[in-house]
Amino acid sequence: MHLERKKHVADLFRNRFGSEAQLWARAPGRVDLMGSHTDYNLGYVLTLPISRDTWIAARGNGTHNIQLHAANLNEDDSFSLDGIEKTSAKKWSNYIRGVAKVLQSEGLRTDGFDAVIHSTVPLESGLSSSAALECATAVVFRQLGGWHMAAKVMATLCQRAENEFVGVNCGILDQYSSCLGEDECALLLDCRDLSTRTVRIASGISVVICNTVSPRKLTGSEYDLRRADCERGAAILGVNSLRELPIEVLTARRHELPDQVAKRCEFIVAESARADSLATALEAGNREKVACLCAESFAGARDLYEICSPNMVAMKDAMQTAPGVIGGRQAGAGFGGCMVAFVESQSTDDFRKAVSDSYYRATGLLPEVYPVKASPGAGIFDAADMATPRQSVP
Repeated sequence: MHLERKKHVADLFRNRFGSEAQLWARAPGRVDLMGSHTDYNLGYVLTLPISRDTWIAARGNGTHNIQLHAANLNEDDSFSLDGIEKTSAKKWSNYIRGVAKVLQSEGLRTDGFDAVIHSTVPLESGLSSSAALECATAVVFRQLGGWHMAAKVMATLCQRAENEFVGVNCGILDQYSSCLGEDECALLLDCRDLSTRTVRIASGISVVICNTVSPRKLTGSEYDLRRADCERGAAILGVNSLRELPIEVLTARRHELPDQVAKRCEFIVAESARADSLATALEAGNREKVACLCAESFAGARDLYEICSPNMVAMKDAMQTAPGVIGGRQAGAGFGGCMVAFVESQSTDDFRKAVSDSYYRATGLLPEVYPVKASPGAGIFDAADMATPRQSVP
């Protein structure tokens, strides 16, 4: 699989640019196992950097120009590093442009390069394809520029690229997961101080992605409205973020909030606590607790945060009745895209088939259902050695 992918990308690079790639960078997507929308409220998220990733095969070209080929889209784009502007024609390249712009603002060297981009992270699905592209891009600039940067700093700069240049007001979760992933571990991320605890999921439990194949888009969506409701609730209750709000205080002062704002706050405060609880349950293999937390999270996403779509409800029904299921819930920002299930490892094949059949009968859509493993964070890998690439961000 890796060898076939490498050959495909290497051939594309050679055909497009007439030479061999000089370096290979990668960064993983991620799935939030628990913690929808808690990152921008400075709460907890249990995140899993996944074995679906973005590769960039690149070569310095000795100019101030970036030349790009997006293999998945069969599209090309180019821009000058001397005057970086946002484009509406090839929107995917804005993530690369944004990273270059932010790195320049920090006084870091940005050299021109030719690149082929290939990703196994599905687009607009809630698995952070944009963050994977941003973080892999930052690795390319780092290698060509000869500078070094801590992984946490790289994550925050990639987040700035998405916030300030692309225009998506996301929290730190996606970029942090992509930069700081660890092999065989989920990460319990404290979004207030960016500290993490590694979480090893108990033997016999697999994580399975269930893609509704109904795309979601954050820019121009209701994502910003949810964030504004949370910020309004925090302001009314006199805290800097919902992370600082104990559930008992929220319960006692709920009457001070508009009903919609109160519902948003209830979900976030409970969801942050659930992330911590799920980490403990998964380590202990406490399947009953995992099932309960997933059910509570999905009900809150549907009824309080209102980020569910009809296809997500259909997928939840399909997951919940499939063989081997322990629990399932939404992933990412909601409004479509992917969902995540915890499944008995010996039943993953039966689970996949049952979910696909049930969801297709309910929606007429053929979903993508596949297990994922924890993945190391963004870094350079040796294309000549196609074992699982290892993290190399310092």
